[in-house]
Amino acid sequence: MNDFSAAAPRERIEKAMAALRANGIDAVFARDAAAAKDTVLELIPAGAEVMTMTSVTVDSIGLGKALNEGGRFDAVKPRLSSMDPKTRGREMRKYGAAPDVAVGSVHALTEEGHLVIASLTGSQLPAYAYGSAKVIWVVGANKIVRDLEEGIRRVEDYVLPRESARARAAYGLPDSFHSYPSKILLIRREVQPGRAVVVVVGESLGF
Repeated sequence: MNDFSAAAPRERIEKAMAALRANGIDAVFARDAAAAKDTVLELIPAGAEVMTMTSVTVDSIGLGKALNEGGRFDAVKPRLSSMDPKTRGREMRKYGAAPDVAVGSVHALTEEGHLVIASLTGSQLPAYAYGSAKVIWVVGANKIVRDLEEGIRRVEDYVLPRESARARAAYGLPDSFHSYPSKILLIRREVQPGRAVVVVVGESLGF
């Protein structure tokens, strides 16, 4: 049984990063959470429109707060929180689907340089796949897996129970609620040079 919580050793990190670059995805190493936060902030120009996708990783390193509350960027998430989805739902979907910069994480990074992102609603997937001009994913070394099969198993066996518990606590959902990977995005290659960046962190972050 894989220990999906443990950080991969440096040689596996380097292998995954080399594969990402071969697939047209920029890869940057950050030794720890603090370095990862600083790296992402350096990658985004001041004043840029930024959307932080729901991510335990992004929030755990203080990146969400820095992007949304620091005043340095045009943060989309606070804007969305002030809108009524009943009257401005279409506008909200457009904002979420195509911000200039999308920041989030993934649920698995394979040694072949492929990214696996699971979602209950799919709300973050349009921006990741195409809508955003730039996408930055912060990925802990605990998310590195051998291949796609192991990546899907990580989602189902490790991520889902933890995401279900997080959602119940965050949204006041009943104990019977269990999240589900309704939509899974597999990113194998990026065809737009410089569009996608993975900041690989040399420690365990998120789930």
